[in-house]
Amino acid sequence: MNDFTKDFAQALFNPDKINDLLRKELQQAVNNLLEAELTAFLGYDPYARNGWNTGNSRNGAYFRKVDTQFGPIEVQVPRDRNGQFHQHTLPDSKQQSDIMVRLIINTSSKGETTRE
Repeated sequence: MNDFTKDFAQALFNPDKINDLLRKELQQAVNNLLEAELTAFLGYDPYARNGWNTGNSRNGAYFRKVDTQFGPIEVQVPRDRNGQFHQHTLPDSKQQSDIMVRLIINTSSKGETTRE
């Protein structure tokens, strides 16, 4: 048995532990997928010799929280030096929710003031 099956067997009778386990595994899978996506974009593995002096390289990552059905996860979205890499795994983050925008549009179309 691997570690996941052992942890899953131990957490089988407690729904909170199962959600924590699935959230942790999902976070790891998404981070691995994002790193693989950057590797495919650049065309070479991390620390590979054939990536030297290619004009574009890895440039760290930024952290982003994503809400899932198992709870929020924190993913590391990798960057490239030239800023040309755009990941397609996760949806783009939004600065404001659609519900709030619709509420503002509906109240202003009815003629209500800001005080109301």
